[in-house]
Amino acid sequence: MAFLRSLYETMLVFVLFMGCTLVFYYGIMWVSDEYDRYHRYDEPSGRAVKVIGQVQEESVYQEALERLRLFYLNGE
Repeated sequence: MAFLRSLYETMLVFVLFMGCTLVFYYGIMWVSDEYDRYHRYDEPSGRAVKVIGQVQEESVYQEALERLRLFYLNGE
């Protein structure tokens, strides 16, 4: 009798574990599906302004040198 009760309780825990696992899995799949439908790289609507323009190669090089100099100057 004790063996059957132990087996019954084990099966109950197993079924509860599988149920929670399935709920968690399908919850994650639902959230993932919601984010897949979200198009974050679409062009904005309304009166959006482009903030990034063309940068000349020399200014990038000078800016990198200035940042490196500030890095060594501040000791960070």
